[in-house]
Amino acid sequence: MRMSVLGLAAALAIFAAGSALADGAIPLQLKDHKFTPAEIHVKANTPSIIALTNNDPTAEEFDSTALKVEKVVAGNSSGNVRLRPLSPGRYPFMGEYHSDTAQGIVVAE
Repeated sequence: MRMSVLGLAAALAIFAAGSALADGAIPLQLKDHKFTPAEIHVKANTPSIIALTNNDPTAEEFDSTALKVEKVVAGNSSGNVRLRPLSPGRYPFMGEYHSDTAQGIVVAE
């Protein structure tokens, strides 16, 4: 029985770590189908993580062909968007479900 409790505790710790926002992540908020800030700066040639908090009641998909990334974040939830090392430049992103208002850009410098 003791081994089962320890195993369960370890599994819960792993789950919590996987769903937590990463340390050093760049915060990005989604509210009223708009990203804030709309412009994010990252260090060029270095992997980055965006900590997206969706404050809307519905899901949104962080989507970018230029960044080669898609991430759905449920309503009233958070998630991490992992970016590969980027060459210096500007990389647009949008909310796939509300692309008319949820838009932004990542600037690698």
